Amino acid sequence: MKSYHGTNVCPLPAKCLKTGSYILAILLTFFSISCSGKKEVKPAEEFDPEKSLARATELIEKKEHEEARKVLLEVKNRDLTKKYAPLAHLKIADSYAREEEPELAIEEYRKFIEMYPDHKFASYAQYQVAMSYFNRIEGPEKGYGAAAKALYEFERLKQLYPRNPYKEIIELRIEKCKNIIADYEFLVGEFYFKKGSYNAAVGRFESLLSKFPDYRNEPLVLFHIALSYKRLADKDKAQEYITRLAEKYPHDRILKEAKKEFPRIIQ
Repeated sequence: MKSYHGTNVCPLPAKCLKTGSYILAILLTFFSISCSGKKEVKPAEEFDPEKSLARATELIEKKEHEEARKVLLEVKNRDLTKKYAPLAHLKIADSYAREEEPELAIEEYRKFIEMYPDHKFASYAQYQVAMSYFNRIEGPEKGYGAAAKALYEFERLKQLYPRNPYKEIIELRIEKCKNIIADYEFLVGEFYFKKGSYNAAVGRFESLLSKFPDYRNEPLVLFHIALSYKRLADKDKAQEYITRLAEKYPHDRILKEAKKEFPRIIQ
């Protein structure tokens, strides 16, 4: 082997060096790509608000309310057309109602009405607010507060949306609310009566009849007012109310007891 500048290394032909450099470059490029850790980026799925709403509805039916609200919030935030955002907002409120979280549901329904007062489903949102209170009515003793709130919200529904589709059912529920409130007022008046606080009892009973002139238990109220005035030794007032009872309700069963208390007035 010939020496080259005093060494035993044999110089490679120029063609060989060029080929080796090319292969090395390919290997280095492959190595750098492999070590970078980057994966192939898939294109993002196109946002479809209709499909998202359908998906949220399915989740609500499965009682997966939290997941449903995540989907609905995305619709609210990404729907630039504002065509689907109101529906998503409404479904969020509905999900809380279905989850038996009435206060959160009421809050969302109120926000919907504030944001979209002229939306075709605004009357629905107001109706749901009223129903959230109405569904909590248990009876006159515990249901007074809920009945009063429900009555206010039903009346507001009639005022804000007179063409609402719930007219018939609203009137029935308003009547129930009024009866519950009136029943409570009667219980308070009866409490004062039994306690011997006849002036307080009269005040409560007369207020009841003033607020609810069509109260279903009016005969009983009239009788208690007459008795209260009798205990207060106000014969004229007692006669006024017992006469009113006899003339307005001549066949009511309370008259049998009234005759015992007022034999000279009721024959």
